[in-house]
Amino acid sequence: MIDTVIFDMDGTLLDTLDDLTDAVNAALAACGYPLRTKEEVRFFVGNGVGRLMKEAVPKGTSETDLEDCLQAFKAHYAQHWQDKTVPYEGIKELLTDLKVRGIKLAVISNKYEQAVLQLCRDYFPGSFDTARGERAGVPRKPAPDAIYAILEELGTEKEKALYVGDSEVDMATAKNAGLTAVGVTWGFRDRQLLLERGADYIIDQPSELLVLTGHSAG
Repeated sequence: MIDTVIFDMDGTLLDTLDDLTDAVNAALAACGYPLRTKEEVRFFVGNGVGRLMKEAVPKGTSETDLEDCLQAFKAHYAQHWQDKTVPYEGIKELLTDLKVRGIKLAVISNKYEQAVLQLCRDYFPGSFDTARGERAGVPRKPAPDAIYAILEELGTEKEKALYVGDSEVDMATAKNAGLTAVGVTWGFRDRQLLLERGADYIIDQPSELLVLTGHSAG
């Protein structure tokens, strides 16, 4: 039976797309670059803010100008990261149900760690046993390093853990770490892509995860 569930954050627990899009466009405007649509930003998200801005700026942008734009993004996002961000419907109830059943909960995200920890505190106080974001010296997802660290910290075997995410990066992360990959359809990618990238299960509602842990949703 599953005793641990590890979640991605953006597109899985929290709908952060509007705030991310606003921050991207504030940075692009500050640097004199064309703006991006919400749908474009949707497909840039998942590999950390450095990659996000590299995708958002015009092709051929110098590393120096890219760094300036990245810093503009971080400055804006730090002030506006909770303007429009909300938990997906049913997520808070799911976390409560999992905790009641004694399941350990964790978050691993490619968002920088300060933001991950703050968002967990603000939106899901007391829900997670541990959370990790992008940190120096640790490869980002889809590298499995952060997964291994979480499993060790929580004293969990990979056979007893699920990894839940909304993107191809998440499916690859789970596979690289040897975990069961659960794709969610309410996030930033669609069902077909998740299946193509190796999802073991697809869920359309948060409550469906309870069944995959071996616990009834009732």
